Amino acid sequence: MIARASQLFLPTLRDDPADADVASHRLLVRGGFIRQVSAGVWTYMPLGWRVHQKVVQIIREQMDAIGAQEMLAPVLTPAELWETSGRYDLPVVFKLQDRTGRRFVLPMSHEETFTFHGKELQSYKQLPQVWYHFGTKERDEPRPRGGLLRVREFIMKDSYSFDRDEAGLDESFRKHAEAYGRIFERCELEFYEVEAESGEMGGKDSNDFLAPGAGENFLVRCENGDYAADIEAAHGIPVPADFPAPLAAPEEVETPGMRTIDEVSKFLEVDPRATAKAMPVVADGKVVLALIRGDDRLDEAKLAAALGQFVRPAHPEEITETFGADGGSIGPVGSPVPILADEALREGQYVVGANRDDRHLKGAQVGRDFEAEFADLRHVKEGDSCPNCGGELTIEQAIELGHIFKLGTFYSIPFEASFLDEDGTEKPLVMGSYGIGPGRVIAAIVEQHHDEQGIVWPRSVAPYDVHVVALPGVEEQAHEAATALDAAGLSVLLDDRHARAGEKFADADLIGMPVRVTVGKKTVEDGAVDVRDRATGEERRVPIASLGEAF
Repeated sequence: MIARASQLFLPTLRDDPADADVASHRLLVRGGFIRQVSAGVWTYMPLGWRVHQKVVQIIREQMDAIGAQEMLAPVLTPAELWETSGRYDLPVVFKLQDRTGRRFVLPMSHEETFTFHGKELQSYKQLPQVWYHFGTKERDEPRPRGGLLRVREFIMKDSYSFDRDEAGLDESFRKHAEAYGRIFERCELEFYEVEAESGEMGGKDSNDFLAPGAGENFLVRCENGDYAADIEAAHGIPVPADFPAPLAAPEEVETPGMRTIDEVSKFLEVDPRATAKAMPVVADGKVVLALIRGDDRLDEAKLAAALGQFVRPAHPEEITETFGADGGSIGPVGSPVPILADEALREGQYVVGANRDDRHLKGAQVGRDFEAEFADLRHVKEGDSCPNCGGELTIEQAIELGHIFKLGTFYSIPFEASFLDEDGTEKPLVMGSYGIGPGRVIAAIVEQHHDEQGIVWPRSVAPYDVHVVALPGVEEQAHEAATALDAAGLSVLLDDRHARAGEKFADADLIGMPVRVTVGKKTVEDGAVDVRDRATGEERRVPIASLGEAF
């Protein structure tokens, strides 16, 4: 096909958008691929939609190859489905009512809807099943930014597997992981499949696919190459604390007006790593005390995974009512609620809140002064040691391309989605959930494939295969070149606008088709054109008659 630039909507810009802080945001807007409607809400312009649909087709082909069946679920979803799963009250969920007052959800994912349809599966003979769709999602994102990286509305490919047992789920999970690898390879992306947390999706094991770049996620890697994980699931061994001399029993000390770890550690002249901070949360309506080392940050996704349910920070009045002190003075000794402590607190004596305002305890020791369950609750930090080899861990920004989850029976049990097994017993469906955001894939491609002039699209996702630039006075020869390329099965963008040569070349570099063909005055003399590779900059002179053989 031949598309004429003079007839297309290609609103390129010379200047960067003022709020763009990453390359993909800057170049996709300048290149006329996307336009912002409101914060986190974007329109795909004609060029951008062509890229999006090429990514979609790559995903579709790989999903079909593993036996998945495409369908389409609605955006408007009854609130009852989300109340059944327990996700209705998540703060990122958009909610609305119709004119009669009936409540609905605009889903950020479609686990509830697909589980609802999964209830029609009656027998083990119908399993396994894999269903997928490309659906519009809505997310009440509080801080949208980065162009397509953090948005409020987006299209996602989400697929759902239904199996009879864990072994079947493992196989569905493996097939999706391999399909995702092929998808991202075809998009020419550097990526890592890493351990992740399930977070708002629920369930148990999950893997992230992360592409290094200026994204919203963080990739943790060992300097020796034997470990990689999403920061929310990463395990690191912290630098040991410098403990003071041990005490035979906890000693209460006054800490007037001291509320933060930094204030308390300086006042008592102790290493912040030898303090512990109490983080009260509410899970299933009950207060639980999370305990981490003073220099660490609580990872709420890890905490939710450890408790097996969603959590929220306790309100100030809940803290006072439960512990008899404000949040800056509470601690584990004499705690009236269960304690979940980070693994780093297994050994040593720590300064902790005394559950009395302006009081702390020195020398508090787990097992002797209080009891706790243990889990990995801390955010990994630069300088932590690798859990596999002891090497140093590094942290870099990354873009989440896709996420695959082993949901197990997290949704099927509350939805009563069951089947009759071979032995005649009724069992819950064992589910998996698998997502890819084409918009994030596009952003990652631009982050990894651009230069100072603009985007450098891989041919697999480029809007057009070839960009023919017609300089003034050679319109007939330019059309001849475009026709030859079209006859060879290539998609062609023909720049036939009445514009200066410099403007055309700048736009060609900005929007980044894999190959640029320049038709100039010399073409009239020798019947040849300049063929330039966008990625390498290499140029060669090719006769128009041979253009179809040059690709």
